[in-house]
Amino acid sequence: MKIAISYSGGKESALALYKATQPGHTPILLITTFNTDRNHSYSHGINEAILNRVSDSLCIPSMTVKTTDKEYTNDFEKALAHAKELGAEACVFGDIDIEGHFSWCSERCKNVGIESIFPLWGCDRQSVVYDCIDNGFVANISVINTKYLSDTFLGQQLTKEIVNSIADTGADICGENGEYHTFVSDGPIFNHPVQFSFSEKFIKNEYAIMLVQD
Repeated sequence: MKIAISYSGGKESALALYKATQPGHTPILLITTFNTDRNHSYSHGINEAILNRVSDSLCIPSMTVKTTDKEYTNDFEKALAHAKELGAEACVFGDIDIEGHFSWCSERCKNVGIESIFPLWGCDRQSVVYDCIDNGFVANISVINTKYLSDTFLGQQLTKEIVNSIADTGADICGENGEYHTFVSDGPIFNHPVQFSFSEKFIKNEYAIMLVQD
C-alpha cells in the first residue's frame, strides 16, 4: 500500500513511519504542518530548510503545509487530498492513546476517502520512547512546556537516563500530553544524519523553545 505520513519531525512520527514500512507499505509523501505566523513547524519548532534535509535523508518527498490555527483543519485535508492524487491509499499517524487525536486524524482521512493507520496506537508510553531509543533514533528536545518540566532539558538527546529523569519529575515519560517535543535527526530510516543547530533559548507563553535551524 502507498502511504502518506503526518510527519511532525518528532520521535513518534519517525517511529510510526519506521513501523509502517515494515509490513511493506511504501511511503510516498511526508506531510508537515508549518505555522506561517511563527515561521516554523507546528509544535516542534523546525525551520523549512531542515524539513527539506529530513526529506532528502529519508528519500521521501515532502509537503510543507503552510497554515494558521484557523485554517489548520481545512489545509490538512487539502494535503491529504493531494496525497491521494499522488496514489496514497492511507495516512500514517504517530498518536498513542489520546482519543481526541485519533478521532481528528481519522475524520480528516475519512473526509478525503483514504484510510488512517496508527502503528503506535494502544502501546505503553514508556515502551514507545524506549523503542525509539533502542532502535537508534537520535532525538533532541526542542520545546519544553515549563508548566511541567524544567527548561534544563532543552537540547538534550533522549536517552533512557534522560527520559527516566523526566518521568521522575512527574511528567509523562513520552511527552504525549505536550510536556516536551523533539526533533529526530538520525535513525534506521535515515540514509544519513540531518545536520542542524539550535537557536538560542527563548520563552513564548509557558513554552521554552530552541528552534531547529541551519
